[in-house]
Amino acid sequence: MAKLLSCVLGPRLYRVYRDRGPARPLRDGGETAEGGPAAQDGSWVPQMTRDFSPQESYYQPRTLEKHADSILALASVLWSISYYTSPLAMFYLYRKGYLTMSKVVPFSHYVGTLLLLLAGVACLRGIGRWTNPQYIQFITILEDSHRLGTPEIKKKLASYNFDFRSWPVDFRWDEASSRSDSRNVALLRSEPKHRSAANGFLQAIKKLPCQITGYVVAHTFGRRMLYPGSVYLLQKAVMPMLLQGQARLVEEYNGKRAKLLACDGNEIDTMFMDRRESSEPRGKKLVICCEGNAGFYEVGCLPTPLDAGYSVLGWNHPGFAGSTGVPLPQNEANAMDVVLQYAIHRLGFLPEDIVVYAWSIGGFAATWAAMSYPDISALVLDASFDDLVPLALKVMPESCRGLVTRTVRQHLNLNNGEQLCRYQGPILLVRRTKDEIITTTVPEDIMSNRGNDLLLKLLQHRYPKVMGEEGVRVVREWLEASSAVEEASVYSHYEVEEDWCLSVLKSYQAEHGDRFPWSVGDDMTPEGRRQLALFLARKHLRNFEATHCTPLPPHEFHLPWHL
Repeated sequence: MAKLLSCVLGPRLYRVYRDRGPARPLRDGGETAEGGPAAQDGSWVPQMTRDFSPQESYYQPRTLEKHADSILALASVLWSISYYTSPLAMFYLYRKGYLTMSKVVPFSHYVGTLLLLLAGVACLRGIGRWTNPQYIQFITILEDSHRLGTPEIKKKLASYNFDFRSWPVDFRWDEASSRSDSRNVALLRSEPKHRSAANGFLQAIKKLPCQITGYVVAHTFGRRMLYPGSVYLLQKAVMPMLLQGQARLVEEYNGKRAKLLACDGNEIDTMFMDRRESSEPRGKKLVICCEGNAGFYEVGCLPTPLDAGYSVLGWNHPGFAGSTGVPLPQNEANAMDVVLQYAIHRLGFLPEDIVVYAWSIGGFAATWAAMSYPDISALVLDASFDDLVPLALKVMPESCRGLVTRTVRQHLNLNNGEQLCRYQGPILLVRRTKDEIITTTVPEDIMSNRGNDLLLKLLQHRYPKVMGEEGVRVVREWLEASSAVEEASVYSHYEVEEDWCLSVLKSYQAEHGDRFPWSVGDDMTPEGRRQLALFLARKHLRNFEATHCTPLPPHEFHLPWHL
């Protein structure tokens, strides 16, 4: 009976990963051992393939469990729909007079009956699992993992893909940290304005309605618009793709899934692919991937550095797939902190061997990581932006300008540019020349791409003497180029001598050290500053002719230039 109860309350089992045979190399002529063609356009081709049958690796539920699962899944979707439409439903019921006590009591009886029926369906599902030896074996291993937690048991548990809420915690935020309490990690905050006590109190009273409105907007539809991947219905729709993506990472790359507990109590879903033992020298470097606002490590930007040969650690935002919580800036930083702690103290990578790679909105967590862990090797930002406010104003009515600005600044402040300037290491920005998301007008207007502002803020912080009025002007002229030919034309027009620029920078570095900002260019001619500005812009930004959501090919993934 105890085992039956475990089956009733146990998690849903999606897949059982089979033991694979030895890896087999590609055949001559560019075909895999499975007969699949190797790509000639730079896309991924597996270097080794293994013997396993995808059809056999799916968990096969019994008929009773299968149908009960379908009913409960439908009930879950309907509950989610009713949750999102509840304000409209409540308004309609109120207008119709259905919220009176005489109408509410019978309605509660219907709800109670429905809940009893769903509980009965859950019991039937448990009986179906109880009669399935495959599930009995799984639930036994899961219970042993929670009770014993030995490496052998966890290795057996890794052969299963199931509801991640039941996965045991593999690493805690305080496991290797000197912090012993549950404080949030530090974020950059705006300086408070000093006022007298009386004026401060009056201002607070006046602003209270706006603050309440901003809080409600940010924590209802605001964060869901900003992070649509956290919406349950979207996750339900992409679940088959997520399961397939996890299977590829585990079965083809020996991916190691782990649950990390952040300092705010959120559980973070991660996947690690270790290449350190491979013949690929890039495998010694770890690339930590930060996904976009509707991206998951299973189907996001992670394949780019993975297929380029690096060791890779992917993680899902709070509230995405297996991760719990909600994707607010503080929670994002807390999650990134525990991911870095895990990479350093459990996986054994030195900070100088870690590269943080981010796509789109993942730039916030990535720039926070670079700011807070200054010893990491490098930072690569793909299709990212400097500040959320201009992009939020783009999609909201002009009449809401003040409310949108205050709400973003107080609750959803993704200040990537400010955080980026706190990092001293190598940085590469990838700008999409047809980006339709982080442009504030139309995709064809490349000068409205907020990646330009990110570059200018970085260069103006690091090289203020070079990036004066004239330096900014020539860099903007270079940024208007949307093709390699146009870039080269601007470069040649100003007769940029790269050897001379390098010698100037190396001389300054040898004399004054690496710490930014630099005063190089202070005693330089306007022509020299223009050359140096263009040279630095070209070293820190690369164009990629694509739209926002086009995957970055592995051959386009480069580590930043380092003097």
